[in-house]
Amino acid sequence: MTTTLRPLVHDRLATLADATRCRLLLALDGRELMVGELGQALQLPQSTVSRHLRVLADSGWTTSRADGATRWYAIDPSLDADGRELWQVVRASLESTPAAAQDAARVQAVIAARRTRSAAFFADVASDWERTRDALYGARTELHLLAALASPTWTVGDLGCGTGSLSATLAPHVARVIAVDASAAMLGAARVRTASLPNVDVREGTLEALPIADATLDLAICALVLHHVAEPLGVLRDARRVLREGGRLLVLDMRAHAREEYRHQMGHVWLGFDSAALQQWCTQAGFTDVRQVDLPADPTVSGPALFALTATACAPDGRTRFLQDPL
Repeated sequence: MTTTLRPLVHDRLATLADATRCRLLLALDGRELMVGELGQALQLPQSTVSRHLRVLADSGWTTSRADGATRWYAIDPSLDADGRELWQVVRASLESTPAAAQDAARVQAVIAARRTRSAAFFADVASDWERTRDALYGARTELHLLAALASPTWTVGDLGCGTGSLSATLAPHVARVIAVDASAAMLGAARVRTASLPNVDVREGTLEALPIADATLDLAICALVLHHVAEPLGVLRDARRVLREGGRLLVLDMRAHAREEYRHQMGHVWLGFDSAALQQWCTQAGFTDVRQVDLPADPTVSGPALFALTATACAPDGRTRFLQDPL
């Protein structure tokens, strides 16, 4: 055992006998840096930095990773216990020296320059950032971020799915999406959109009599659809039926407004919803922990302000009691 370790220790000591390599390791301790950044921090030519990094890599001290055309260098996280102990001893003797303090200050300046470049970019594009971001990543990026909060074991009901946009967003994050709509035309578009998503089940049916078995869903979503239905309380009751105990209801809809023309132009039955009335319906339908949040008004859109409501499906005895309540 001793004879096999000595050459390795000797090799490591020989590598660390060079002051430049020790300075590089000290700069890389706890962070990743590029060759150019190391050259700036240590005030060395890039060719010199690259040559010493090769020696450190060959000796198992450092590792690197590619990021596009850039390569980042760091102390190898898989360095064994002997190597880590040796480095602790060497670092302790180096870090209190004036030269190390100068290197550390320049490393911090290099990192600050990264922040400056980023800040300068956002200062230039702030007024047009949302358009730039949408062009780079798509207009629905935040929806995918929020959808990732769902459990991969969930079955989700997209109740009033329309053309299937929300179902397609949810599908990669959950076990199954059941998309329901009463419009054959909407369902045709939804089937086309979700054709490549095997865990999306598109079904025709009304929201008052959902084509879903009892206690199937973990999450039921009614997004901008409740104002179209004749009896919202009936929809909420059937949503409770298809939810498992403890399942969640999510409603996105319009706050109460006075735009009567919507009834004729877009077939709206309800001109938004009063908060107190909707929460009472949820309680009657068998939900608890009802929470409604008014969403910030968007000055760039023409429609009424919206709200988001969440609620939890009660235990069966609670549901029975609430369902017997008078309207």
